Amino acid sequence: MMVADGSAVPSTSMKSRTKRAAKPVQPPPVAVERPPPPPFGTRPSTRPGVPGAYVPPPVPQGPAPTFHVGDKAVHPAHGVGEVTAIEQREIGGTRAMFYILRILDNAMKVMVPTSAATQVGLRSIMSEKEAANILSTMRAREVAVDVQPWSRRFRVYTEMIKSGSPVEIAKVLRDMNRLKFDKDLSFGERRLLDQAKSLLLKELALAKKKSEAEMAEEIRRIFTA
Repeated sequence: MMVADGSAVPSTSMKSRTKRAAKPVQPPPVAVERPPPPPFGTRPSTRPGVPGAYVPPPVPQGPAPTFHVGDKAVHPAHGVGEVTAIEQREIGGTRAMFYILRILDNAMKVMVPTSAATQVGLRSIMSEKEAANILSTMRAREVAVDVQPWSRRFRVYTEMIKSGSPVEIAKVLRDMNRLKFDKDLSFGERRLLDQAKSLLLKELALAKKKSEAEMAEEIRRIFTA
């Protein structure tokens, strides 16, 4: 198209036909678990002799759990996942067999060495009886951590979540919910509550054979009773 002074004006129809480059689809993140270092020479994250220090529950002893493709497994840091494959991979120059997990909450792919599943904390879905015990822990009127200042309590609660123990995580969820009725939660407290709920809700629903919505409602009733 030309204007009176002879200059050209870009055609809007040509502009509309210009194809924009499609944004590449980002694949879900992949986490590779490595066996934890041997206990010799390591420093514990807490000191049992210090008042209020957190002593994590002992790591279960015995043979590594065995999972098959299609099984559900619980990762201590990511929650419930499904074993989508069992493959040999080379990581850091060493070949090993890995469980390939797809975490149900966010589709993240996690690779766990089959020989180190116990050390990593990978385990089967809790039983219905164990789930009932978790709910009993939530109903308890006690407080798991009663130390000052808040920064120390926050550190202990964080260690409890990192332990991967459903009972310990249930205590964090219970204490944060109780605290919520006394005051507005801080950012850190809200994060602890959300983390604990995220790690427990799906597994409890699977163990109790309920939907997540039904399980969330049951937990809500526990803390509003």
